[in-house]
Amino acid sequence: MNTRRTENPTDTRQAEAVTGSRSHEETPATLSVVVCSYTLDRWDDLTAALDSLAAQRRRPDETVVVVDHCPALTARLAARPELRVVESTEPPGVSGARNTGVREARGEVLAFLDDDAVARPDWTEALLDGYRDPAVLGVGGRVDSWWETGRPGWFPPEYDWVVGCSYPGAPEDTGAVRNFIGANMSFRRAAVVAAGGFRSDLGRIGTSPFGCEETELCVRLTALNPGGVLRHQPAAVVRQHVPPARTGWRYFSSRCWAEGRSKAVVARHVGARSALSSERRYVRRTLPLAVLRAVRQGRLRAAGALGAGACLAAAGYATGRLHGPDGALPDTSATATGAGTDTGAGAAVGTVAPDAGAGTRP
Repeated sequence: MNTRRTENPTDTRQAEAVTGSRSHEETPATLSVVVCSYTLDRWDDLTAALDSLAAQRRRPDETVVVVDHCPALTARLAARPELRVVESTEPPGVSGARNTGVREARGEVLAFLDDDAVARPDWTEALLDGYRDPAVLGVGGRVDSWWETGRPGWFPPEYDWVVGCSYPGAPEDTGAVRNFIGANMSFRRAAVVAAGGFRSDLGRIGTSPFGCEETELCVRLTALNPGGVLRHQPAAVVRQHVPPARTGWRYFSSRCWAEGRSKAVVARHVGARSALSSERRYVRRTLPLAVLRAVRQGRLRAAGALGAGACLAAAGYATGRLHGPDGALPDTSATATGAGTDTGAGAAVGTVAPDAGAGTRP
């Protein structure tokens, strides 16, 4: 990825439109944090997430909670007047909920925190610090795992992405990355609006294991903004709750399969090279070293999980190249050759229209 600003006047105008022509050392003035939730079953997690935002040293200018088609949750959140509670106006699913948040939020920077994650008190400071460079389109951070009942002995850390967390082989230092983890990411609002938001044919719906909507958006953002950068900020840390339901083989195997299927959809939109650039390095280096280490340590079940997870993801990807996540054959007439060139994007990408409050303090 090219992390330098280009000298092309057209590219410069694009960057200025996204960043507001800010100086190199000036951070954005306003921050909105968007939290999406869809069920009362995670009320304790949601409360912990919202309390962590209230405890930030740099308080968000607004916290927008998007309720994904759960009226009972909307009613319960009414007891917290400090929040902006809005109901998703799009079809059920995390992509539609996030697009509602993008449309409703008013901050120059939009941060997304999962409803089962807790942010460290300096999280917002660390995220905003990454925007001092006007070429930066988005900033993401580290996601630590908190296993409620302890990590199973067979569950290798290299597969912590299965539970939405950072893992060995993922970026650890400050620098440019291809994409963020959805539980801990932020973007310049103007860039996300200009890109059209998250695709509605990707992302979880309820407990479905599909995802990769944030990966596709990240690839599309950098393709639409030559010279733009997505920055990993390791000091921006959140802790993800891993409940007992996510510690079994059934969840592990379904997530590996679904990840492959989801990456196949991403590849159709942005091209296989962009969709799998990080995955190739992970499979060629991280996984073989992890298997060898597990075998040497006598952790044969972990070694088996490492191999099985890779095979399941590969099988899911191969199946997904022939069929979409819903089992339908893909429409090859709209296949993309690169990010931002998909002729079918208008129907698949969530509608995110700018509003009068963009760029102003809530």
